[in-house]
Amino acid sequence: MVSGQLFNHKLLDVVFENANYGTVIIDNNGKIQYISNKYCEFLEVNRDDIIGGYIVNHIENTRLHLVVQTGKAEMADLQFLRGSFVITNRIPIFDDKEIIGAIGTIIFRDLDDWKKMNSNIKELLARNNLYTPVVDKANGARYSLHDLIGNSHEMKELKERVKRVAGGDISVLIRGESGTGKEIIAQSIHQLSSRSTKPFVIVNCGSIPEHLIESELFGYEEGAFTGAKKGGKVGKFPSADGGTIFLDEIGDMPQHMQVKLLRVLQEREYEPVGSLQPKKVNVRVIAATNRPLEKMIENREFREDLYYRINAIQIVSPPLRERTEDIPLLIHHFFEKAKAQIGKRVNSIHDDIYELLIKYSWPGNIRELENVVNAGVHLSNEDLLVIDDLPEYIKRDSEKIQKRTLKEIVEETEKREIKRMLMIYKFDKNMAAEALGISNSTIYEKIKKYRIT
Repeated sequence: MVSGQLFNHKLLDVVFENANYGTVIIDNNGKIQYISNKYCEFLEVNRDDIIGGYIVNHIENTRLHLVVQTGKAEMADLQFLRGSFVITNRIPIFDDKEIIGAIGTIIFRDLDDWKKMNSNIKELLARNNLYTPVVDKANGARYSLHDLIGNSHEMKELKERVKRVAGGDISVLIRGESGTGKEIIAQSIHQLSSRSTKPFVIVNCGSIPEHLIESELFGYEEGAFTGAKKGGKVGKFPSADGGTIFLDEIGDMPQHMQVKLLRVLQEREYEPVGSLQPKKVNVRVIAATNRPLEKMIENREFREDLYYRINAIQIVSPPLRERTEDIPLLIHHFFEKAKAQIGKRVNSIHDDIYELLIKYSWPGNIRELENVVNAGVHLSNEDLLVIDDLPEYIKRDSEKIQKRTLKEIVEETEKREIKRMLMIYKFDKNMAAEALGISNSTIYEKIKKYRIT
């Protein structure tokens, strides 16, 4: 009997280990009779330890034992497993009309593919309001990919890149001007990753006094220094264990701390202040900056070895002026948000506001736009939001725009529409020209004239 079972397992391994999914088979009592090595790798268990055990004790949210009872297959079902979603099939096994067991599969080619698939599933569910990302109340992870608002070419590319990198544990560096949503990008990566049920801890490297940053990041032992709390203090890194730590404004980190951070990234360990022994930590590091790190390296203000550690993958958050087609969508979003928060009955926005805000340069990016719309809703006394409700500096900019010549207005409109069509047709110049009703030679001339890239 043992040799027959061993043969059967070998045969099943030949069949299932070459397939693009993880497989488990149970008998009619719900006991595991076979599980593929791929599934064991995913579950991080030893196969010999779970063979013969009840499936409900080893695989969370399983329904395979119920399929044995009902005799009904469940195909392409979503199952929440190890903090993430998988697509699973459950099929009863019959012998002469008698149910003798069931076979279950989860689909992925390898663990990397599964992580990418899981990110896509979470994003699709969130987009349709069927999945609410886990919010860590202590650490404030409250954003996900659907909070990155915009349908422009730049935003579509950004969202796809976020989904691609979310599945791994590789370090990510987010570059971009102030106010472009770098923290939302970081939280989106965390929420789409397998770490989404674990902490997301934010550290603003520029706001912590230099003499406190080490104890803030790594904590300290009791009696480490005068005034130290009884029992010590847990730092940001151990608080993020198993999850993600977001190092915002990393370009402002003092150099002596850059050395210690490098050790955490290389060795996966840290030393609390006053401790004699290093401690292990499992965190994913996402960093962000609006500073020119390359220039800082030349000036010996930022360590080159740390730069290459945090810059394994780089994501650039585009400034608002480079995705003006998203501005109307953002205006509407912030308008509805402000109305809900303030409780004002402002029902609509005058078209002049859209025209003005699309033409404004937005040095403060999305954060500035939100503040402008928020201020407008606060100041409005009418049913309709108008330019007079906006902050004074925005209205002054409106007066400058009104003084432009007709030629300047036409050229700016022409440039914006050509760029918009190029993005819609993925920079196929011939198709964009056809959509605009101009010749191919004309669009090439205009692209050169307006320096559209």
